[in-house]
Amino acid sequence: MLMFMALNCGIVGLPNVGKSTIFSALSAAPAETANYPFCTINPNVGKAEVTDERLAALSAIFKPKRTVPAVVEFVDIAGLVKGASKGEGLGNQFLAHIREVGVIAHVVRCFDNPDIIHVAHTVDPVADMETIAVELALADLETLNKRRERAERARKVQNKSEQKYAEAVLAALQKVAREIEQGNAARNADLTRDERDILADCHFLSMKPQIYVCNVDEAGIKAGNAYTEAVKKRAASEGAEAVCICGAFEAEIGSITDPEEKRAFLADMGITVSGLTGLTSAAYRLLGLSTFFTAGADECRAWTFRNGDTAPKAARAIHTDFEQGFIKAEVYSYEDLVRYGSEARIKEAGKYRVEGKEYAVRDGDILFIKI
Repeated sequence: MLMFMALNCGIVGLPNVGKSTIFSALSAAPAETANYPFCTINPNVGKAEVTDERLAALSAIFKPKRTVPAVVEFVDIAGLVKGASKGEGLGNQFLAHIREVGVIAHVVRCFDNPDIIHVAHTVDPVADMETIAVELALADLETLNKRRERAERARKVQNKSEQKYAEAVLAALQKVAREIEQGNAARNADLTRDERDILADCHFLSMKPQIYVCNVDEAGIKAGNAYTEAVKKRAASEGAEAVCICGAFEAEIGSITDPEEKRAFLADMGITVSGLTGLTSAAYRLLGLSTFFTAGADECRAWTFRNGDTAPKAARAIHTDFEQGFIKAEVYSYEDLVRYGSEARIKEAGKYRVEGKEYAVRDGDILFIKI
């Protein structure tokens, strides 16, 4: 089975804040958009290439037959409303869709336009953030109570090992409950790795990493505005990141294929990276992901792996057989390739290495894996 560790990002928010517009711009996938709530019912799914100038540089050196970037998958989930955890606005269905994504991109409206309806009839991004946070927390509280009931029943059985496991579950649940009852996200709970593992079957919504996406007009791309500052302040208080994206601008830059022309276009706007790049970079940091490369005359390709992965685990991104049959990896860094200009000169400089199964892959490594 071929394994691709694609970053999976669910776009959520109140109805009519511009989620579908941003989704279409980021992923170049059509999504129904309209000036009324609940335009999106079934989630739209699209993919976008992850911009990485290192991959472009590799292609310039190796001149391969094809160049394949890493990808990020976006899922446009229909708008949530107050009461979604109790079924309002088809909320239960949409909450289920959130459970299936790896990271939440929470879109909040940060622009004024009297022609575009806001579900609350006023633009207040912090209030919007609170509404979504409350609904996720209420849904998690219901999940927590059901899981606690199961664990309480399990603690009454005669089997000692089952009792011990149930007690561990209850202790972990108590930590989560303490955070949710104080109005915080489940991800703030001080859980050990073992406790996170035993609660994995709960799929707590507020346990998922979250990035706030400020949906701005073109005037807000560079300098932001009072709305974006309020969002960033709230995000910082949660230990979260916030990025600004203008759907119209992203659609325009997404249509430019020439790297130099794209850089010039960004420079004209007074910025260095697109909203898509900013969002994916934040998501990579949040999830602890990095990139290694494979390079040669046939193909130059970017692969996503988790920080700390050993070479066999990272190689699983290519194919499960690469993990199971791993023998060794020939490794050098992207920085050394830029410094020396070719594999031959890297070898002459003693920078070309052979690593075994315990090697921890680093961001920017170029690997040749033997199985």
